[in-house]
Amino acid sequence: MSDDNDAAGGRHHRVQRHPTPGPLNSLQYWTDAKPVWRVVLNYLLVWVARIAPFLRWKNWALRRLGVTVGRGVSWGLEATPDVFWPELITLGDDVIVGYDSVILCHEFLQDEYRTGEVVVEDRAMIGAKAVLLPGVRVGEGAQVAANSLVTRDVPPGATVAGVPAGPMSARNWTTETTRRRRRRKRRRRRERRDRRGRRRVTVAGTR
Repeated sequence: MSDDNDAAGGRHHRVQRHPTPGPLNSLQYWTDAKPVWRVVLNYLLVWVARIAPFLRWKNWALRRLGVTVGRGVSWGLEATPDVFWPELITLGDDVIVGYDSVILCHEFLQDEYRTGEVVVEDRAMIGAKAVLLPGVRVGEGAQVAANSLVTRDVPPGATVAGVPAGPMSARNWTTETTRRRRRRKRRRRRERRDRRGRRRVTVAGTR
């Protein structure tokens, strides 16, 4: 990604690159990146955070993982923090992380792996099944729609959606709503024409 894109909210300038020796892909060398016992312990704590019925238990597990957890954080059912580097996650006060969402702080690529801090600022909301990639920052009061892939920073107060996630606006919503209405009208017109055609055929057949 270019420097211009990074300056405009990209994440790559915050991501650290760690080359691996090869010839295999970088995931084959994960034991060189993180102690096995630490990853096993993280995995167990991640499951507590995912399935625990009480928010207090979830936040306890997140803190034991090394996640910075603010006051009043609500961690949804099945939501998953990074299992390798959860200590790179920061959750501000009153953050909501929705059902089955994922916060990633690492990427295993072919010749290197990358790590990056993920920050979700105060009162931000992450929708169900959304994915945050390493190095992104979600601003204060921002909202990430369900099923979105966040590949760059989300400005404070903004609402983003899609793959990759982009800003939502009233104009975009109106345009999509208008398109749906037009499609429904065209479908109704076709149905009316079909009904009239069937009536003509029936009348002609009775003569």
